[in-house]
Amino acid sequence: MSTIIFQAQSIMIVCLLLYGVYHRKNRFKHVKTMKTAIIWDLILVLQIELNRGAILKASKVVTNSTILNIHVSLAVSTVLLYGIVFYTGNQLHKGNDKIRPKHKIVGWITLTVRLLTLITSYLVL
Repeated sequence: MSTIIFQAQSIMIVCLLLYGVYHRKNRFKHVKTMKTAIIWDLILVLQIELNRGAILKASKVVTNSTILNIHVSLAVSTVLLYGIVFYTGNQLHKGNDKIRPKHKIVGWITLTVRLLTLITSYLVL
């Protein structure tokens, strides 16, 4: 049952990210939506850890399937990229317009990696 709940949350988070990207021209809506999606996704990671011991399971790289290792790598990359996109977004929000190209590139990479994380989560099941 927890798998269905985790997958449903993951789909909603990706939809929220896509909604935020769609509204990137509306700064207020974009910032609010993206912060909500990122925080929710980090909470989801915590939920998965508390329910499944994901870190311990992921640390068994040698015995894990290839797809699980790919999924874990993507999930960890997503969290790290969230830190970068959050930082660049805050800099942009403070008026540092020079960081816009970097924020845009990192944002698209982050979205792509998060989508791949969602896809591989179905392959791990």
